[in-house]
Amino acid sequence: MDTIPGWNKQTYQVPIGGEIRLEGFLDIPEHPLGVVLFVHGSGSSRHSPRNQFVARVLHQAGIATMLIDLLTAREEEYDYYTGRLRFNIDLLSERVSQVTHWLTQHAATANLRIGYFGASTGAAAALIAAARYPQLVHAIVSRGGRPDLAKPYLDRVNSPTLLIVGENDTQVIALNRMACSLLHCTKQIEIVAGATHLFEEPGTLEQVAQLASQWFTKYLTL
Repeated sequence: MDTIPGWNKQTYQVPIGGEIRLEGFLDIPEHPLGVVLFVHGSGSSRHSPRNQFVARVLHQAGIATMLIDLLTAREEEYDYYTGRLRFNIDLLSERVSQVTHWLTQHAATANLRIGYFGASTGAAAALIAAARYPQLVHAIVSRGGRPDLAKPYLDRVNSPTLLIVGENDTQVIALNRMACSLLHCTKQIEIVAGATHLFEEPGTLEQVAQLASQWFTKYLTL
């Protein structure tokens, strides 16, 4: 079992068909309120320091987290040179769905409500998976996401959805507002002052984590 200071995690290999296994970190606090699956995008992985930071904040709020690589090591190597798989939203959303079903069967998470935390293109994959399996997903948070890439599915999303965008990420703000107008579920946009796309400015990622924690705490416990 790997450990990170302030965050306990177990490493799992999640089978998704055939011989394919996806590497993931599952962290379950005592008496969890629900479980959040992190959906990475644009070449990121379970090792993303930004998503690990958010996961630690959710842990402190009593929420279990699953950070998983949606690509295998071989696929990641191919994607490193081509950049093709990170934008294959259909592939990524199918992987999200398969991991979600695994969570519904895993003993420690089977009885927990599931939420998605999507970043960049991962937000689109999360929204598509939520549209396909509305009975399984109870809340969604997008950080600097591209929900516009899920446009054909947005009117089918039932999960309460929070879209978080940096104030200085102007193009992505416009795309999020367009996507929000197509959502028929409970929805909200939060603009983080002074933040750019990656929320690298002091205090901005902390705001993202707190907004996400509040959203999941509210909607995973209804």
